[in-house]
Amino acid sequence: MITTTLPSAPSAAASGAPLDVASALLALLGDTATEPRRDLQLEALTLAVAADLPVLLWGEPGIGKTAALTQLATALELPLTTVIASVHEPSDFSGLPVVGDDPAAQGVPMAPPDWAVRLVRQGHGLLFLDELSTAPPAVQAALLRLVLERRVGALRLPPGIRIVAAANPRASAADGWELSAPLANRFVHLQWVHDPEVVVRGLGGVWPRATLPRLDAAELPGAVGLARRAVCGLLTGRPGLVHQLPANEARRGGAWPSPRTWEMTLRLIAFATAAGADRDVLSLLVRGTVGDGPGLELLASMDRMDLPDPEDVLADPEGAELPQRGDLRQAVLDGVVAVVRNRPTRERWDAAWTLLVRAMESGAPDLVVVPASTLASLRRDEWDVPQAIERLAGVVGISRRADRAAARVAGGAKAKVTR
Repeated sequence: MITTTLPSAPSAAASGAPLDVASALLALLGDTATEPRRDLQLEALTLAVAADLPVLLWGEPGIGKTAALTQLATALELPLTTVIASVHEPSDFSGLPVVGDDPAAQGVPMAPPDWAVRLVRQGHGLLFLDELSTAPPAVQAALLRLVLERRVGALRLPPGIRIVAAANPRASAADGWELSAPLANRFVHLQWVHDPEVVVRGLGGVWPRATLPRLDAAELPGAVGLARRAVCGLLTGRPGLVHQLPANEARRGGAWPSPRTWEMTLRLIAFATAAGADRDVLSLLVRGTVGDGPGLELLASMDRMDLPDPEDVLADPEGAELPQRGDLRQAVLDGVVAVVRNRPTRERWDAAWTLLVRAMESGAPDLVVVPASTLASLRRDEWDVPQAIERLAGVVGISRRADRAAARVAGGAKAKVTR
């Protein structure tokens, strides 16, 4: 934990001026420290900032969005420039026309506002666009070029500028507007919620520390390859996910899949992989870029990318490694049964039973019920029943009796309701 030296209240009070004493008290209250502490949403934010993608924090008023951005800028040693989008005119972002000596020959340049000029002079910094959901549609349209192309009028912001915005849900925003689909599709959307434990510790004087992720240079080529395989593999099998503009206006103002957001997702996967980020952090980022449904499909397909080939497992059922996670183990077992169905032989059928017995003995027995039932249906008359089936019969029988009991309970409840 970082320790700080607090100003001495008695020395401040010695001046005698009441406001000096008040200032000393305010200094004591504002003198806080930071500590390394897991905060998934803060990690997701810093990773997106490192990837140079615009981020939009959604949260109720007073949840701590502005405070988080201020702390982030301080931790990253970046100057913070705050622009309240809702109190600006469209020309403040598209530029003000300035008439020169000969407009017919020289044209009319669009002069940028002073805050954009300061950012260019600094060369690096954090641009914070606050109250985005209370900006009228005309201002949102003017922001499109700023967020995507980093241009304000005739001025281009340098690469060292990162953009983060904040918005309140329409229900809690003062005179709020739905975010336009073109603007929303340019952001990584993160839901900002409060953690009571973090708030209590922060009010006690210690807040989580925001740090940029450490990228492993040796992992960069592999991270890019993994990201490309993950995104391209999913979209090859699910081409309908390439572009899905939501029909609902409110959903258009959030995360949804498009070629632009898939490119952003690819970048985030590469950065998360190179940084060794937690899967929960990657989940927040992916779902905040292409939406919950497509994001969860992508994460599930990435989990399956590392699964062993079913044929390899079938060739060595005694020595094959089975995943510990239930959903991944289920996928391996289903895959093995599928390849046996495609090319059924007595040897492959017996090997699959051996694998199911191993899975039952080393994990949750209920995971083998469906694969065992399917595998049993593949038996041919001339094939002897292996002894392994006897060891699985009890599990399958118990599961089926439980299913029948659940069906009877559900049927009885339904009958009572209809009476």
